[in-house]
Amino acid sequence: MGASLFLGRYPTPGWISLERLNSDAMAQSLVWNLRAPRIVVAILLGASLACAGAVFQTIFGNPLIEPGFLGVSQGAAFGAAFSILFLVNSAWAVQASAALFALLGLGLSYLLARRVRYGGWLLRLVLAGIAVSALFSSAVGVLKYIADPLRELPEITFWLLGGLSSISWPRALSILPAVLLGLFVCYRMRWRMNLLALSDETAFSLGAAPGRERILLLVAAVLPTAAVISVAGMVGWVGLIIPHMARRLFGADGRYALPAAMLIGAIFTVLCDDLGRTLFTGEIPLGIVTSLLGALTFLILMMRPVNVKGV
Repeated sequence: MGASLFLGRYPTPGWISLERLNSDAMAQSLVWNLRAPRIVVAILLGASLACAGAVFQTIFGNPLIEPGFLGVSQGAAFGAAFSILFLVNSAWAVQASAALFALLGLGLSYLLARRVRYGGWLLRLVLAGIAVSALFSSAVGVLKYIADPLRELPEITFWLLGGLSSISWPRALSILPAVLLGLFVCYRMRWRMNLLALSDETAFSLGAAPGRERILLLVAAVLPTAAVISVAGMVGWVGLIIPHMARRLFGADGRYALPAAMLIGAIFTVLCDDLGRTLFTGEIPLGIVTSLLGALTFLILMMRPVNVKGV
C-alpha cells in the first residue's frame, strides 16, 4: 500500500520521489485525495471478494463457486444499471441501488431454494443461485439494449468492467462500516467453517447449528461484497482464484485459509490496480486486469501438483 502511493503517471510515469512529493502541491493532492482512497478501496475489495469466495467454496464444498454465486454480483450490476437509467444518476444512488439489489439477489436465491423440491439443501441453493444470476444477467442485457448509446450505455459498460477511477474519500468511508462488520464476523467464525463443511448430521453432533450458522456466514460474506461492488463495479476472478491460492499455501483449515485469503486478495487487487493505472496513458479497467491475471494464475495452479496440505 505504501509503495502504491508513489506509483503513477504524474509528474512522470513511474515512481515519484519523496523530495518531489514534498515540493509539489499538485502531487501531494493527487496522492492523498485520489491514490490513497482508491488503494484503501482496493484493499477492501480484494479482502471482501476473497473472503466471500473462501466462505462459499468451503460451505458448499464446490471449488468453482465465487461471489457472483447466489445472484449477488449480478444483482448489484442490475441495481447500478437500473439507477443509471431510471433513478438519480449520482454516485450515492448507484451505490445504494447496487447494494439493495445485491442483497435482493441473496434473498431470492434463498427463497427459491426453499421452494425447489429436487435434491438436498445445498444442491437446491446452488440451482437457485444459478437461476437468479441468469435472470439478473438477462435483465442487465435488456437495460443495456434500451440505454442511450451516447450517454447512458458507456457509463453502464464501464461500471460492468469494474474500476476505481471515481473513488474518493467519501465513497471509501461510506462502505467501511459494512465491509468491516462482515469481515469481522467471518474472521471470528473462521474455525466454524471446518464444521460447516461436514454433513449436517456430523456438524450437529459436534455442537454446531448448521442451518443457522451457514445463513449467518453467508450474510456476513455477502454484506461486504455488495458494498464494494456498489462502488467498484464488477471485478471478477478475485473471489474464485484467491481462495485456491490460500489453500495451496496454508492448507484447507479455515482458521488459516480464510485470513490468508483476505490478505492475498487485498495484495492481488492492489497490484492489479497499480498495473491498470500505470501501464498505459489511459487507465485499464480493474476488472479486465483481474480477469487476465486471475485466469493465467488459475491455469498455472491447475497444472501444478497439489501439495499435502492442499485441496
